[in-house]
Amino acid sequence: MLTVNLLRTAPDLVKAKLLKKHFKQVELVDIIISLDDNRKKLQVSFDETQAKVNAASKEIGMLMGKGEKAEAEGLKLKVASWKQELEPLKEEMAAAETALYNALVQLPNLPADVVPEGKTPEENEVVRSGGTMPQLPANAAPHWDLTKQYKLIDFELGNKITGSGFPVYIGKGAKLQRSLIQYFLDFNTAAGYTEYLPPYMVNSASAFGTGQLPDKEGQMYHATEDDLYLIPTAEVPVTNVYRDVILKEEDFPIKMTAYSPCFRREAGSYGKDVRGLNRLHQFEKVEIIQIVHPDKSYEVLDEMVAHVEKLLISLALPYRILRLCGGDMGFASAITYDFEVYSAAQERWLEVSSVSNFESFQTTRLKCRFKGTDGKTQLAHSLNGSSLALPRIMACLLENNQTETGIRLPEVLHAYFGANSI
Repeated sequence: MLTVNLLRTAPDLVKAKLLKKHFKQVELVDIIISLDDNRKKLQVSFDETQAKVNAASKEIGMLMGKGEKAEAEGLKLKVASWKQELEPLKEEMAAAETALYNALVQLPNLPADVVPEGKTPEENEVVRSGGTMPQLPANAAPHWDLTKQYKLIDFELGNKITGSGFPVYIGKGAKLQRSLIQYFLDFNTAAGYTEYLPPYMVNSASAFGTGQLPDKEGQMYHATEDDLYLIPTAEVPVTNVYRDVILKEEDFPIKMTAYSPCFRREAGSYGKDVRGLNRLHQFEKVEIIQIVHPDKSYEVLDEMVAHVEKLLISLALPYRILRLCGGDMGFASAITYDFEVYSAAQERWLEVSSVSNFESFQTTRLKCRFKGTDGKTQLAHSLNGSSLALPRIMACLLENNQTETGIRLPEVLHAYFGANSI
Protein backbone atom coordinates (compact mmCIF):
# COMPACT_ATOMS: atom_id res chain seq x y z
CA MET A 1 0.00 0.00 0.00
CA LEU A 2 1.28 3.48 -0.85
CA THR A 3 1.57 6.06 1.92
CA VAL A 4 -0.04 9.49 2.08
CA ASN A 5 3.39 10.93 2.81
CA LEU A 6 4.69 9.65 -0.55
CA LEU A 7 1.72 11.15 -2.38
CA ARG A 8 2.24 14.50 -0.67
CA THR A 9 6.00 14.54 -1.22
CA ALA A 10 5.97 13.62 -4.92
CA PRO A 11 2.44 13.76 -6.38
CA ASP A 12 3.58 14.34 -9.98
CA LEU A 13 6.04 11.42 -9.83
CA VAL A 14 3.36 9.15 -8.36
CA LYS A 15 0.92 10.12 -11.13
CA ALA A 16 3.54 9.51 -13.83
CA LYS A 17 4.30 6.06 -12.45
CA LEU A 18 0.62 5.21 -12.15
CA LEU A 19 0.18 6.17 -15.80
CA LYS A 20 3.11 3.89 -16.67
CA LYS A 21 1.10 1.09 -15.09
CA HIS A 22 -1.93 2.27 -17.12
CA PHE A 23 -3.91 2.99 -13.96
CA LYS A 24 -6.99 4.91 -15.06
CA GLN A 25 -7.84 6.83 -11.87
CA VAL A 26 -4.75 9.01 -11.33
CA GLU A 27 -7.09 11.73 -10.00
CA LEU A 28 -7.25 9.59 -6.84
CA VAL A 29 -3.88 11.08 -5.87
CA ASP A 30 -5.40 14.58 -5.59
CA ILE A 31 -8.54 13.18 -3.96
CA ILE A 32 -6.47 11.39 -1.31
CA ILE A 33 -4.43 14.52 -0.55
CA SER A 34 -7.70 16.49 -0.20
CA LEU A 35 -9.16 13.81 2.08
CA ASP A 36 -6.00 13.95 4.18
CA ASP A 37 -6.28 17.75 4.39
CA ASN A 38 -9.81 17.35 5.73
CA ARG A 39 -8.68 14.69 8.20
CA LYS A 40 -5.93 17.01 9.48
CA LYS A 41 -8.34 19.95 9.90
CA LEU A 42 -10.71 17.79 11.92
CA GLN A 43 -7.81 16.55 14.03
CA VAL A 44 -6.70 20.13 14.73
CA SER A 45 -10.26 21.11 15.76
CA PHE A 46 -10.51 18.07 18.00
CA ASP A 47 -7.12 18.69 19.60
CA GLU A 48 -7.86 22.39 20.19
CA THR A 49 -11.23 21.64 21.77
CA GLN A 50 -9.75 18.84 23.91
CA ALA A 51 -6.97 21.20 25.03
CA LYS A 52 -9.59 23.75 26.14
CA VAL A 53 -11.40 21.04 28.11
CA ASN A 54 -8.17 19.91 29.78
CA ALA A 55 -7.06 23.45 30.65
CA ALA A 56 -10.52 24.40 31.96
CA SER A 57 -10.76 21.23 34.06
CA LYS A 58 -7.45 22.09 35.72
CA GLU A 59 -8.62 25.68 36.30
CA ILE A 60 -11.89 24.45 37.85
CA GLY A 61 -9.90 22.54 40.45
CA MET A 62 -7.86 25.64 41.26
CA LEU A 63 -10.98 27.84 41.55
CA MET A 64 -12.68 25.32 43.82
CA GLY A 65 -9.54 25.29 45.99
CA LYS A 66 -9.75 29.05 46.32
CA GLY A 67 -13.42 28.88 47.20
CA GLU A 68 -14.48 30.66 44.00
CA LYS A 69 -17.41 28.31 43.46
CA ALA A 70 -19.49 30.56 41.16
CA GLU A 71 -16.62 31.00 38.69
CA ALA A 72 -15.95 27.26 38.80
CA GLU A 73 -19.59 26.43 38.05
CA GLY A 74 -19.59 28.83 35.09
CA LEU A 75 -16.48 27.19 33.71
CA LYS A 76 -18.07 23.75 34.17
CA LEU A 77 -20.89 24.79 31.83
CA LYS A 78 -18.34 25.76 29.18
CA VAL A 79 -16.55 22.41 29.61
CA ALA A 80 -19.84 20.55 29.16
CA SER A 81 -20.49 22.51 25.95
CA TRP A 82 -17.00 21.78 24.60
CA LYS A 83 -17.39 18.09 25.41
CA GLN A 84 -20.58 18.04 23.39
CA GLU A 85 -18.60 19.42 20.44
CA LEU A 86 -16.07 16.58 20.74
CA GLU A 87 -18.54 13.75 20.04
CA PRO A 88 -19.56 14.81 16.51
CA LEU A 89 -15.91 15.65 15.82
CA LYS A 90 -14.98 12.07 16.74
CA GLU A 91 -17.58 10.73 14.31
CA GLU A 92 -16.39 13.06 11.54
CA MET A 93 -12.77 12.04 12.17
CA ALA A 94 -13.66 8.33 11.98
CA ALA A 95 -15.56 8.89 8.72
CA ALA A 96 -12.64 10.91 7.30
CA GLU A 97 -10.15 8.16 8.24
CA THR A 98 -12.35 5.54 6.57
CA ALA A 99 -12.75 7.59 3.39
CA LEU A 100 -9.00 8.21 3.21
CA TYR A 101 -8.19 4.54 3.77
CA ASN A 102 -10.74 3.31 1.21
CA ALA A 103 -9.27 5.63 -1.42
CA LEU A 104 -5.67 4.76 -0.59
CA VAL A 105 -6.11 0.98 -0.96
CA GLN A 106 -7.32 1.45 -4.53
CA LEU A 107 -3.89 2.63 -5.68
CA PRO A 108 -1.61 -0.09 -7.09
CA ASN A 109 2.10 -0.32 -6.37
CA LEU A 110 4.34 1.95 -8.40
CA PRO A 111 6.50 0.34 -11.09
CA ALA A 112 10.29 0.39 -10.70
CA ASP A 113 12.29 2.66 -12.99
CA VAL A 114 13.56 -0.29 -15.08
CA VAL A 115 10.03 -1.48 -15.90
CA PRO A 116 9.51 -0.95 -19.67
CA GLU A 117 6.72 1.18 -21.10
CA GLY A 118 3.82 -0.72 -22.63
CA LYS A 119 0.31 -1.95 -22.06
CA THR A 120 0.00 -5.46 -23.54
CA PRO A 121 1.94 -8.76 -23.19
CA GLU A 122 3.35 -8.18 -26.68
CA GLU A 123 5.25 -5.19 -25.27
CA ASN A 124 7.04 -7.18 -22.57
CA GLU A 125 10.80 -7.21 -22.86
CA VAL A 126 12.62 -10.52 -23.46
CA VAL A 127 15.62 -10.50 -21.11
CA ARG A 128 17.17 -13.81 -22.13
CA SER A 129 16.33 -17.31 -23.29
CA GLY A 130 17.82 -20.77 -22.99
CA GLY A 131 17.38 -24.46 -23.69
CA THR A 132 17.08 -26.31 -26.97
CA MET A 133 13.96 -26.50 -29.08
CA PRO A 134 12.85 -30.14 -29.41
CA GLN A 135 12.52 -31.98 -32.71
CA LEU A 136 9.19 -33.77 -32.55
CA PRO A 137 7.98 -36.74 -34.61
CA ALA A 138 5.66 -36.00 -37.53
CA ASN A 139 2.62 -37.27 -35.62
CA ALA A 140 3.34 -35.18 -32.50
CA ALA A 141 0.26 -34.60 -30.34
CA PRO A 142 -0.73 -31.86 -27.87
CA HIS A 143 -0.76 -32.81 -24.21
CA TRP A 144 -4.55 -33.21 -24.02
CA ASP A 145 -4.28 -36.07 -26.50
CA LEU A 146 -1.17 -37.53 -24.85
CA THR A 147 -2.79 -37.57 -21.40
CA LYS A 148 -5.71 -39.49 -22.87
CA GLN A 149 -3.49 -41.88 -24.84
CA TYR A 150 -1.35 -42.78 -21.81
CA LYS A 151 -4.24 -42.53 -19.29
CA LEU A 152 -2.55 -39.81 -17.23
CA ILE A 153 -5.31 -37.22 -16.79
CA ASP A 154 -9.08 -37.45 -17.24
CA PHE A 155 -10.53 -34.03 -18.03
CA GLU A 156 -14.05 -35.36 -18.66
CA LEU A 157 -14.13 -37.08 -15.27
CA GLY A 158 -13.14 -33.82 -13.57
CA ASN A 159 -15.91 -32.10 -15.50
CA LYS A 160 -18.38 -34.67 -14.18
CA ILE A 161 -17.22 -34.44 -10.56
CA THR A 162 -16.84 -30.66 -10.36
CA GLY A 163 -16.77 -28.80 -13.67
CA SER A 164 -14.35 -27.70 -16.39
CA GLY A 165 -10.92 -26.70 -15.15
CA PHE A 166 -10.76 -29.40 -12.44
CA PRO A 167 -8.82 -32.33 -13.96
CA VAL A 168 -8.39 -35.77 -12.36
CA TYR A 169 -4.81 -37.11 -12.41
CA ILE A 170 -4.64 -40.90 -12.65
CA GLY A 171 -1.91 -43.53 -12.25
CA LYS A 172 1.38 -42.36 -13.74
CA GLY A 173 -0.10 -38.90 -14.27
CA ALA A 174 -0.66 -38.55 -10.52
CA LYS A 175 2.78 -39.98 -9.84
CA LEU A 176 4.47 -37.55 -12.24
CA GLN A 177 2.63 -34.65 -10.59
CA ARG A 178 3.77 -35.82 -7.15
CA SER A 179 7.33 -36.33 -8.42
CA LEU A 180 7.50 -32.78 -9.75
CA ILE A 181 6.17 -31.32 -6.48
CA GLN A 182 8.72 -33.25 -4.42
CA TYR A 183 11.57 -32.33 -6.76
CA PHE A 184 10.67 -28.63 -6.69
CA LEU A 185 10.48 -28.60 -2.88
CA ASP A 186 13.80 -30.43 -2.57
CA PHE A 187 15.41 -28.01 -5.05
CA ASN A 188 14.17 -25.04 -2.99
CA THR A 189 15.08 -26.39 0.45
CA ALA A 190 18.58 -27.24 -0.84
CA ALA A 191 18.90 -23.51 -1.64
CA GLY A 192 18.09 -22.55 1.96
CA TYR A 193 14.32 -22.13 1.82
CA THR A 194 12.33 -23.42 4.81
CA GLU A 195 9.34 -25.54 3.81
CA TYR A 196 5.85 -24.63 5.01
CA LEU A 197 2.55 -26.45 4.56
CA PRO A 198 0.01 -23.63 4.98
CA PRO A 199 -3.79 -23.55 5.21
CA TYR A 200 -5.54 -23.51 1.84
CA MET A 201 -8.14 -20.98 2.99
CA VAL A 202 -7.44 -17.52 4.41
CA ASN A 203 -9.37 -14.74 6.07
CA SER A 204 -9.90 -11.35 4.45
CA ALA A 205 -7.10 -9.74 6.50
CA SER A 206 -4.61 -12.17 4.96
CA ALA A 207 -5.96 -11.64 1.43
CA PHE A 208 -5.75 -7.90 1.94
CA GLY A 209 -2.22 -8.12 3.30
CA THR A 210 -0.76 -9.54 0.08
CA GLY A 211 -2.88 -7.36 -2.23
CA GLN A 212 -5.50 -9.86 -3.41
CA LEU A 213 -8.19 -7.68 -1.82
CA PRO A 214 -9.67 -5.47 -3.03
CA ASP A 215 -7.99 -5.97 -6.45
CA LYS A 216 -8.77 -9.64 -7.19
CA GLU A 217 -11.92 -10.21 -5.17
CA GLY A 218 -13.86 -11.47 -8.20
CA GLN A 219 -11.12 -13.93 -9.14
CA MET A 220 -11.13 -15.79 -5.81
CA TYR A 221 -13.50 -18.48 -4.57
CA HIS A 222 -15.27 -17.14 -1.49
CA ALA A 223 -16.80 -19.33 1.24
CA THR A 224 -19.39 -16.75 2.24
CA GLU A 225 -20.74 -18.53 5.33
CA ASP A 226 -17.36 -18.27 7.09
CA ASP A 227 -15.99 -15.32 5.06
CA LEU A 228 -12.91 -17.32 4.00
CA TYR A 229 -11.16 -17.33 0.63
CA LEU A 230 -9.62 -20.32 -1.15
CA ILE A 231 -6.04 -19.33 -1.85
CA PRO A 232 -4.97 -18.38 -5.40
CA THR A 233 -1.35 -19.12 -4.45
CA ALA A 234 0.67 -20.17 -1.38
CA GLU A 235 2.11 -16.64 -1.41
CA VAL A 236 -0.98 -15.46 0.49
CA PRO A 237 -0.86 -17.63 3.64
CA VAL A 238 2.94 -17.93 3.76
CA THR A 239 3.66 -14.19 3.47
CA ASN A 240 1.07 -13.61 6.21
CA VAL A 241 3.21 -15.63 8.60
CA TYR A 242 4.93 -12.29 9.20
CA ARG A 243 1.85 -10.08 9.42
CA ASP A 244 1.99 -7.80 12.50
CA VAL A 245 5.52 -8.97 13.30
CA ILE A 246 8.55 -6.85 14.20
CA LEU A 247 11.74 -8.63 13.12
CA LYS A 248 15.38 -8.05 13.91
CA GLU A 249 17.78 -7.04 11.17
CA GLU A 250 19.80 -10.21 11.76
CA ASP A 251 16.70 -12.32 10.92
CA PHE A 252 17.13 -11.48 7.22
CA PRO A 253 16.87 -12.99 4.72
CA ILE A 254 13.75 -15.00 5.57
CA LYS A 255 13.35 -17.67 2.87
CA MET A 256 10.17 -19.77 2.67
CA THR A 257 8.83 -22.33 0.21
CA ALA A 258 5.48 -24.07 0.11
CA TYR A 259 3.45 -26.46 -1.99
CA SER A 260 -0.28 -25.85 -2.26
CA PRO A 261 -3.23 -26.34 -4.54
CA CYS A 262 -4.33 -23.01 -6.02
CA PHE A 263 -7.89 -21.96 -6.77
CA ARG A 264 -8.75 -19.30 -9.35
CA ARG A 265 -12.10 -18.52 -10.92
CA GLU A 266 -10.41 -17.27 -14.12
CA ALA A 267 -13.63 -15.55 -15.15
CA GLY A 268 -13.77 -14.65 -18.83
CA SER A 269 -11.19 -17.24 -19.97
CA TYR A 270 -12.13 -19.23 -23.05
CA GLY A 271 -10.85 -20.77 -26.31
CA LYS A 272 -7.52 -22.42 -27.01
CA ASP A 273 -5.89 -20.69 -24.03
CA VAL A 274 -7.92 -22.84 -21.62
CA ARG A 275 -7.70 -26.23 -23.33
CA GLY A 276 -6.22 -29.12 -21.37
CA LEU A 277 -3.76 -27.92 -18.72
CA ASN A 278 -3.30 -24.45 -20.19
CA ARG A 279 -5.63 -22.74 -17.71
CA LEU A 280 -7.32 -24.39 -14.74
CA HIS A 281 -9.53 -23.42 -11.82
CA GLN A 282 -7.60 -25.76 -9.51
CA PHE A 283 -3.92 -26.51 -9.97
CA GLU A 284 -0.79 -27.22 -7.93
CA LYS A 285 2.17 -24.91 -7.46
CA VAL A 286 5.34 -24.63 -5.41
CA GLU A 287 6.13 -21.09 -4.29
CA ILE A 288 9.20 -19.30 -2.96
CA ILE A 289 8.86 -16.21 -0.75
CA GLN A 290 11.48 -13.95 0.81
CA ILE A 291 11.23 -11.20 3.43
CA VAL A 292 14.39 -9.10 3.25
CA HIS A 293 16.12 -5.87 4.19
CA PRO A 294 14.96 -3.09 1.80
CA ASP A 295 18.56 -2.39 0.74
CA LYS A 296 18.88 -5.99 -0.50
CA SER A 297 15.56 -6.62 -2.27
CA TYR A 298 16.76 -6.06 -5.85
CA GLU A 299 19.83 -8.19 -5.27
CA VAL A 300 17.54 -10.89 -3.89
CA LEU A 301 15.21 -10.49 -6.90
CA ASP A 302 18.11 -11.33 -9.22
CA GLU A 303 18.95 -14.35 -7.04
CA MET A 304 15.37 -15.63 -7.18
CA VAL A 305 15.23 -15.21 -10.98
CA ALA A 306 18.49 -17.15 -11.28
CA HIS A 307 17.10 -19.85 -8.96
CA VAL A 308 13.99 -20.42 -11.11
CA GLU A 309 16.12 -20.36 -14.24
CA LYS A 310 18.35 -23.15 -12.87
CA LEU A 311 15.25 -25.19 -12.08
CA LEU A 312 14.01 -24.89 -15.68
CA ILE A 313 17.47 -25.74 -17.03
CA SER A 314 17.47 -28.91 -14.91
CA LEU A 315 14.18 -29.94 -16.58
CA ALA A 316 15.78 -29.44 -20.03
CA LEU A 317 12.93 -27.21 -21.19
CA PRO A 318 13.36 -24.34 -23.67
CA TYR A 319 12.53 -21.13 -21.82
CA ARG A 320 12.62 -17.38 -21.99
CA ILE A 321 12.53 -14.67 -19.31
CA LEU A 322 10.49 -11.51 -19.81
CA ARG A 323 10.50 -8.25 -17.90
CA LEU A 324 6.84 -7.22 -17.82
CA CYS A 325 5.84 -3.81 -19.10
CA GLY A 326 3.93 -1.43 -16.85
CA GLY A 327 0.50 -2.26 -18.22
CA ASP A 328 0.93 -6.03 -17.88
CA MET A 329 2.05 -6.05 -14.25
CA GLY A 330 0.08 -7.11 -11.21
CA PHE A 331 -1.56 -4.71 -8.75
CA ALA A 332 0.96 -5.21 -5.93
CA SER A 333 4.16 -5.66 -7.94
CA ALA A 334 6.95 -3.08 -8.41
CA ILE A 335 8.66 -5.30 -10.98
CA THR A 336 7.89 -8.77 -12.37
CA TYR A 337 9.84 -11.28 -14.43
CA ASP A 338 7.78 -13.94 -16.19
CA PHE A 339 9.20 -17.30 -17.23
CA GLU A 340 7.74 -19.01 -20.28
CA VAL A 341 8.47 -22.49 -21.63
CA TYR A 342 7.96 -23.47 -25.24
CA SER A 343 5.21 -25.95 -26.04
CA ALA A 344 6.45 -27.62 -29.22
CA ALA A 345 3.19 -29.41 -30.04
CA GLN A 346 1.11 -26.26 -29.56
CA GLU A 347 3.87 -24.08 -31.05
CA ARG A 348 3.47 -21.38 -28.40
CA TRP A 349 5.06 -20.04 -25.24
CA LEU A 350 3.33 -20.82 -21.93
CA GLU A 351 3.88 -18.90 -18.70
CA VAL A 352 5.09 -21.12 -15.84
CA SER A 353 6.44 -18.65 -13.28
CA SER A 354 6.33 -15.03 -12.17
CA VAL A 355 9.02 -13.63 -9.87
CA SER A 356 8.15 -10.25 -8.33
CA ASN A 357 9.52 -7.66 -5.95
CA PHE A 358 6.73 -5.91 -4.05
CA GLU A 359 9.14 -3.61 -2.20
CA SER A 360 7.18 -2.29 0.84
CA PHE A 361 3.71 -2.45 -0.78
CA GLN A 362 2.70 -5.71 0.91
CA THR A 363 4.65 -5.12 4.12
CA THR A 364 2.87 -1.78 4.65
CA ARG A 365 -0.44 -3.65 4.61
CA LEU A 366 0.99 -6.52 6.66
CA LYS A 367 2.73 -4.20 9.14
CA CYS A 368 5.79 -6.39 8.72
CA ARG A 369 8.64 -4.35 10.16
CA PHE A 370 12.11 -4.78 11.56
CA LYS A 371 14.27 -3.00 14.08
CA GLY A 372 17.58 -1.93 12.57
CA THR A 373 20.93 -1.78 14.32
CA ASP A 374 20.26 1.93 14.90
CA GLY A 375 17.17 1.00 16.92
CA LYS A 376 14.74 2.50 14.42
CA THR A 377 11.78 0.47 13.14
CA GLN A 378 11.17 0.35 9.38
CA LEU A 379 9.31 -1.73 6.80
CA ALA A 380 10.81 -4.89 5.31
CA HIS A 381 10.53 -5.77 1.61
CA SER A 382 8.73 -8.88 0.30
CA LEU A 383 9.30 -10.94 -2.87
CA ASN A 384 7.79 -14.10 -4.27
CA GLY A 385 7.99 -16.41 -7.25
CA SER A 386 6.55 -19.62 -8.67
CA SER A 387 9.04 -22.43 -8.40
CA LEU A 388 7.17 -23.81 -10.28
CA ALA A 389 3.52 -23.92 -11.38
CA LEU A 390 2.71 -27.51 -12.34
CA PRO A 391 0.12 -27.61 -15.15
CA ARG A 392 2.03 -26.02 -18.02
CA ILE A 393 5.31 -27.59 -16.91
CA MET A 394 3.67 -30.99 -17.19
CA ALA A 395 2.08 -30.03 -20.53
CA CYS A 396 5.46 -29.04 -21.98
CA LEU A 397 7.29 -32.05 -20.51
CA LEU A 398 4.78 -34.38 -22.15
CA GLU A 399 4.68 -32.59 -25.49
CA ASN A 400 8.39 -31.82 -25.86
CA ASN A 401 9.59 -35.29 -24.83
CA GLN A 402 7.17 -37.48 -26.78
CA THR A 403 8.66 -40.21 -28.96
CA GLU A 404 7.28 -43.03 -31.09
CA THR A 405 7.46 -45.39 -28.10
CA GLY A 406 6.58 -43.18 -25.13
CA ILE A 407 7.47 -40.02 -23.25
CA ARG A 408 11.03 -39.49 -22.01
CA LEU A 409 11.48 -37.85 -18.62
CA PRO A 410 14.28 -35.45 -17.61
CA GLU A 411 17.11 -37.15 -15.75
CA VAL A 412 16.44 -35.21 -12.53
CA LEU A 413 13.00 -36.88 -12.29
CA HIS A 414 14.12 -40.49 -12.78
CA ALA A 415 14.70 -41.20 -9.09
CA TYR A 416 11.49 -39.42 -8.05
CA PHE A 417 9.33 -41.14 -10.65
CA GLY A 418 11.07 -44.52 -10.43
CA ALA A 419 11.50 -44.76 -14.23
CA ASN A 420 13.07 -42.80 -17.08
CA SER A 421 9.99 -42.75 -19.31
CA ILE A 422 6.24 -43.25 -19.56
